[in-house]
Amino acid sequence: MSQPTPNAVNPDLEADCGNCFGLCCVALPFARSADFAANKAAGTPCGNLRQDFRCGIHERLRDSGYNGCTVFDCFGAGQKVSQVTFEGRSWREKPASAGAMYDVFPVMRHLHELLRYIAEATGLPAARPVRRALLRAYDRIDAMTRDTAESLLAVDVPAVRGEVNELLLRAGELARAEVPGRKKDHRGADLMGKRMRNAKLRGASMRGARLIAADLSGADLREADLIGADLRDTNLCGADLTGALFLTQPQLNAARGDLTTKIPAALQRPGHWGTGARTAGPAS
Repeated sequence: MSQPTPNAVNPDLEADCGNCFGLCCVALPFARSADFAANKAAGTPCGNLRQDFRCGIHERLRDSGYNGCTVFDCFGAGQKVSQVTFEGRSWREKPASAGAMYDVFPVMRHLHELLRYIAEATGLPAARPVRRALLRAYDRIDAMTRDTAESLLAVDVPAVRGEVNELLLRAGELARAEVPGRKKDHRGADLMGKRMRNAKLRGASMRGARLIAADLSGADLREADLIGADLRDTNLCGADLTGALFLTQPQLNAARGDLTTKIPAALQRPGHWGTGARTAGPAS
């Protein structure tokens, strides 16, 4: 049985653009909006993609109107499809395989995201009762990611996600149960734009919560379950996310924070976050 390592030190679950054929810049579509400066159809290379499969404006994506790119993470699916599934032969070298490569990429991305969550869950001491089941799920999904393109395209992703979600939910509940006191339940809640400054949310369930443009400045989100929470433009200035469960880099990249925001050690402080301290306000 495999022993998955934490995402912070597992290169298989981190994007390696140097070993990818720019799949996120080709396979996926986007529409001109606040997140993208232009329209692009699926299977069409982005105009900023260079011959070496690198982004020509990577260092200035936000300034160039491509905010959407800064909050996307393939969790290592790009290099897996490029180097394992298609054995290092790019869509430029083998145009006939391009369609299959583009179709496999989102499937692989879903599977790698699940592996990332499972890897985190297996490292939670409180989740020991479900650790064996998590390891079995990790092994099964990892084997899927190393299969043929045809097999990957036949994967029932919603079914796999549903099975894994039950394990992740249980792992999160076990971890949150160790937090003293009564925990708030905002699972799936629509909290868009809500003022929750200094909110006491330690150990809360925020799974799938819609927190777009919400004010969580100064909030205590330690050990809160944030899997699937929409943190676009969420104010996290001064918030404490230490030990937050299932928080990903794309979620942080989509939010707003500053130097006083405390984040899990495995994640990086987004470069666009401000440097000033938040303005204090009443607790919610």
